[in-house]
Amino acid sequence: MEFATNLTFSAFCQQFLVGLSRTTILFIVSSGLSLVLGVLRIPNVAHGSLYMLGAFLAYSIATAFGGGSTGFWLALVLAPLCVALISLVVERGLFCRLYDREHLMLLLFTFAFMLLARDLVKLAWGSDYRSLSAPSMLQGSFSVLGMPFPRYNLFLLIIGPLVALGLWFLTNKTKIGKISRAAAVDREMVAAVGINVSWVFAFVFVIGCFLAGLGGALVAPTQNITQGMDHSLIMEAFLIVIIGGLGNMWGALLGALIFGLTDSLGILVWPQFAIVFPYVAVVIVLIFRPKGLLKATW
Repeated sequence: MEFATNLTFSAFCQQFLVGLSRTTILFIVSSGLSLVLGVLRIPNVAHGSLYMLGAFLAYSIATAFGGGSTGFWLALVLAPLCVALISLVVERGLFCRLYDREHLMLLLFTFAFMLLARDLVKLAWGSDYRSLSAPSMLQGSFSVLGMPFPRYNLFLLIIGPLVALGLWFLTNKTKIGKISRAAAVDREMVAAVGINVSWVFAFVFVIGCFLAGLGGALVAPTQNITQGMDHSLIMEAFLIVIIGGLGNMWGALLGALIFGLTDSLGILVWPQFAIVFPYVAVVIVLIFRPKGLLKATW
């Protein structure tokens, strides 16, 4: 149980960049969860299952198109869209009928859906590990201060800000985005002016699930695709949403930065207990800011 002795500036920069690339995945998934939580007031515990489903669908789509660059890019587009379509069917077929029920009923429904999705994934893909290769242009690494940094991680660093910008534009500059924000504050008033709140909820739910599927598709080339990959992710996503501020998208970004960077730098500082660092950071934040770093929408 010794501290790492190779704390050089170049190693710190490398781990910092790795942490930022992990932050991208955490932010994309957490922002979807935060969006659903902020507008629908529902902690969607099945969000991690949709993330896992996105990874498996990305693998299957890429394989169906022969792998390689074409298969990867098609998988990156089609897998999140498939997850969004599935979520729309579930929301319109079942979920929308429960909006007038207590929040506990909705929570139990998402938990049941999580169990069902897990079994369906097992039936469709079995228990074996799967892997998806990045396209040739994103394979290999380049040098950062004399140390290698994966090209795919750089790709993730580019995708993250683009997703954040897209979400900002959607929620602040589009009509449906503004209506969704209004519904998060006062859904009764939105309904009173003649807007179908149920379809607003459907739109928000589908966007949130799309982001979960996108996160799964993006993470597929960086780790094994397997059942159980949703377990730790959903717990981390909820912690990120809590410390960022319930329903606050920028809070999700800030929480993802804290979680991703402390995790990555913890590996550099104290590898044996690196897993503890993000949770210590969460505890510290909640001690000083019990309601989260930014204003919650609740």
